[in-house]
Amino acid sequence: MAKPTGKNPNVFVALLRGVNVGGKNTLSISALKTNLSKAGFQDVATYINSGNVLFASSQTDARKLETEIEWLLSTQHQRECKVVVRSLAEMKKLVESLPASWKGDEEWAHNVMFLRHSIDSKDVLKELAPKPSIEKVLYRPGTVLWSVRRSEIRQTTMHKLSSRKVFQEMTVRNPNTTRKLYELMKEMAKQGHPPS
Repeated sequence: MAKPTGKNPNVFVALLRGVNVGGKNTLSISALKTNLSKAGFQDVATYINSGNVLFASSQTDARKLETEIEWLLSTQHQRECKVVVRSLAEMKKLVESLPASWKGDEEWAHNVMFLRHSIDSKDVLKELAPKPSIEKVLYRPGTVLWSVRRSEIRQTTMHKLSSRKVFQEMTVRNPNTTRKLYELMKEMAKQGHPPS
């Protein structure tokens, strides 16, 4: 695959909400990569079957990239899918801010909830209304970090989040996926081509 051709192209990840790439009745990974490349996205690569698309672009406006990818999904794949785009710099800041306690503790479940710009505010914590006695929730620009003991997941507000309107404006990844995406983005930026 060709190296980025734009001047100082930027590395991004697009997080597709509720879409798997590959498998039964899901979005075709090869068709998605082909259509994104035809649309001018460079070095398109995907990571695992949960809607994570890495790419380079001379565009710097993540909102414009989100709109373009959503349009492509709608017109080329007949999928009305919301997308969250993050730059390498944004992912670096996020990953470096993840709590140290999020590594190696099997008793706790952790999630990174990526917010669309429409709800990106500390006020989202009020709307989520977590139970402070069992849920640990932190706001970071563009994300909410959520933790709970695995034994108490079913008692949390977050457990019922999928039925609420605000859930349509976010997409969730676990910390390992979040860290891995950042590492792959760094590799892309360093080498000028997608990770193997």
